[in-house]
Amino acid sequence: MRADRLVSLVLLLRQRGRLTADTLARELEVSTRTVLRDIEALSAAGVPVYTERGRHGGFALLPGFRTPLTGLNHDEALALLTAGSGLGLGPALASAMRKVVDALPESHQALAGDAAQRLLVEPETDLLSRRPVTDPIPTATLTEVRRAVLAGHRLRIHYAATGRPPQWRTVDPIGLVTVRDRGYLLATRNGADRTYRLSRILAAEELPDPAQRDDRVDLDRAWRERSARFLSDDHIAVQVLVDPNRRDDLLTTAVAVRAETLGPDGRLRLDVTYQDLRHAVWALWQLGTAAEALAPPSLRAALHERATTLAARYQHPA
Repeated sequence: MRADRLVSLVLLLRQRGRLTADTLARELEVSTRTVLRDIEALSAAGVPVYTERGRHGGFALLPGFRTPLTGLNHDEALALLTAGSGLGLGPALASAMRKVVDALPESHQALAGDAAQRLLVEPETDLLSRRPVTDPIPTATLTEVRRAVLAGHRLRIHYAATGRPPQWRTVDPIGLVTVRDRGYLLATRNGADRTYRLSRILAAEELPDPAQRDDRVDLDRAWRERSARFLSDDHIAVQVLVDPNRRDDLLTTAVAVRAETLGPDGRLRLDVTYQDLRHAVWALWQLGTAAEALAPPSLRAALHERATTLAARYQHPA
């Protein structure tokens, strides 16, 4: 909306000083012509913005001009400054961050800015230089999904289920959930619960029809119930002992962790879930002697067979 853009323009000038029309256009994701029209609108509304000519010119505000404070304290602002967005709200988040910084007293602005630079949340790689798996989701698709969810409208999606050709289907959206950097759409289809992975939605269209859903929803409870049903279908429950130093490696391969305790020998005992027996064998084999499968017997037998075959192959020198 134009009103939000005008506010963002003022905040950019307040926080960064003189800026060119091209720079403002990039920051606000609009054309240079739109920026010039917005500058004229601000001047007409009494905002003290002026133009500096020349090679290093641009637009600036008269010193001392301020926008109203929001009442945020330093810790609240810092929490927002280090927040992320997993539901396609990047531009909106950037705009909100500018307002957060401007809401702070001048004595706290530099401190908050410096503190935000020293806190990193969810970096692109971890200490082992492994890039986390993320789901790329087209912005236009995610925007349509989010609008339908928030407006309470039905949604038409082109969905590519695993091992099946993409199909169009019409759903009643309930809510959006982000888990481990993966986004999911909770919905119903013909009255039945459905959960769709956002990265598999190839296209989406918000429909004008109202969604058939309750006025209120406990999204956390709905997610827990659907997760429980998902884990009970065609998955394998595994009990495993693992070296604490390899715990994270185990968790990255598991579908879910149901229980975790510390054993008397210093190893962790975990109840985890894998997609199937083949997945469990592959995952635990990667850990070598750092992990020991306790159950089910079929998993122990499969690992024993693989280990015996490998030992026989290397029993004699080549």
